[in-house]
Amino acid sequence: MHYSELRAAHANLTGPGGDFEIIEADVLGQRLRCYKNAPPSVRDVWLSTTQFSDRTYLVYEDERLTYAEAHDRVNAVAAWLVDRGLQPGDRVAIAMRNYPEWMLIYWACVSCGIAAVGINAWWTPDELAYALKDSAPKALFLDRERLERVQQKPDMVAGMAVIGVRLDQEVEGITPWDAIIRQGGVMPDIQVDPDSDACIFYTSGTTGFPKGAQLTHRGCVANLMNMSYAGTATAAAMQAATGIAPPETPPVPISLITTPLFHVTANNCGAYPVTAAGGTLVLMYRWDAGTALQLIEAERVSVMSGVPVMARELINHPNFATTDTSSLIALAGGGAQVPPDMVKKIDQQVETARPSTGYGMTETCGIITSVSGDFFADKPDSAGPAMPNFEAKCVNDAGNPVPDGEIGELWVRGSSVIKGYINRPEATAESISDGWLHTGDIARIDEDGFIFIVDRKKDMVLRGGENIYCAEVESAIYRHPAIAECCAFGVPDERLGEEVGVAIVAKAGDTVDAETLRNHCSGFVAKYKIPRYIWVLDAPLPRNASGKFLKRDIRDRLASDLQSAT
Repeated sequence: MHYSELRAAHANLTGPGGDFEIIEADVLGQRLRCYKNAPPSVRDVWLSTTQFSDRTYLVYEDERLTYAEAHDRVNAVAAWLVDRGLQPGDRVAIAMRNYPEWMLIYWACVSCGIAAVGINAWWTPDELAYALKDSAPKALFLDRERLERVQQKPDMVAGMAVIGVRLDQEVEGITPWDAIIRQGGVMPDIQVDPDSDACIFYTSGTTGFPKGAQLTHRGCVANLMNMSYAGTATAAAMQAATGIAPPETPPVPISLITTPLFHVTANNCGAYPVTAAGGTLVLMYRWDAGTALQLIEAERVSVMSGVPVMARELINHPNFATTDTSSLIALAGGGAQVPPDMVKKIDQQVETARPSTGYGMTETCGIITSVSGDFFADKPDSAGPAMPNFEAKCVNDAGNPVPDGEIGELWVRGSSVIKGYINRPEATAESISDGWLHTGDIARIDEDGFIFIVDRKKDMVLRGGENIYCAEVESAIYRHPAIAECCAFGVPDERLGEEVGVAIVAKAGDTVDAETLRNHCSGFVAKYKIPRYIWVLDAPLPRNASGKFLKRDIRDRLASDLQSAT
């Protein structure tokens, strides 16, 4: 393979005078790798797209918005927020499906230095109330389904402006979206600090409650640069090796957004690069492989990115062979490891598309690594090399680097690492030390600098790209009065990567069944967190000398016999 060419491309692109020149700069008290030519803030990224005024930007069902129309709406929202007294550093929450309005609100907020708080649309009223109290937004944009949840606990929105999007009818106390758009306005002239919060995205925490990660403007822009660098470096390496040059004018991307915009996978890694290139975002009401195939054919989609299961379902769909997918150039996976067999299937079954993936985290504003094409096909179990603005190392339990090629916890350091977690100084200190983010993933780095993710150190289930913290599931189950012991863990699943499994022991004299437990959990956690596999045991769960459950032993013993679960 052409690894020497890839190293040469890296040196040329990131060295002095290169398009992706890397320099060191002081960032929040740390000396970090940064892109010299990066736009100062996300505001600058959005404003640069006025040049694409006549192009189609957002497509949703039978609705289409050009960049010019999108800018008019973004300007109206930004002006309305500033007129209401919101200032840089304030927060605005977005709680809705992947409607076009989600992106418009997001760009309006970041263009004013206001942090956009991405609310998980799956959350129950209790989870929604927690996030709103934690993030303390000055305004909340929501759709009908989220409004119904707010109405169950109306005190959660006390003191904040609430704006309704796509409601069936006007609701007292709720400002209609259309009223803001009709009012119009111009984009406020605001200076945005690169190290201020661009958005708050929630990720699971050690207490079972989600943590609000502070993604900065500098970090989000660095991720955009990383996305661009990854494609440029691969193309340059392949040209040096084969003599085949990429098109002088790259095709304008048309991307099918398949995952929620409140995650970095869809937002930072999906919407950002397509928007910056003047491309089109095609949105879906919900994921459905058959609908996705129809949209790929009808809209001539060139890029589809989602969790790996989506690519699998697309290829396995009965209509795949009869659908025109010739517009696809890239079929990507993120949010979870792409199984090696899927890399081969994408390469063989989608004639025009090459496989690609990016490994990253909310805590790095997007990707840490990226790999595609021949390099991915050659190392299908790899996540690719670290992006230029990262230092990466594998360490032992003492935090000391392990020898090259050996396994350890992956730590990374660079301008994409988050500022921290809001209201969680202890969690921030535990996750980030001297600028190094402790990823919680066990990995090794090979002689070519490619990173291989081996396992997760953190006790977390990764189901279809959604992080599920076991303590949160256990906490919900323990609320049932009949439960004496409970241990939650991940069970391998071909479709979603992992499903939630739990082993439970009832209190003496009590009985409980799986269906009762699932119904019980539905009142406390979102549907995707409810255990698929439940083992009701009649003996105490094994523990170690300190009294902790031997979770790995329990998981390995039970997961090997799924038929015994209920």
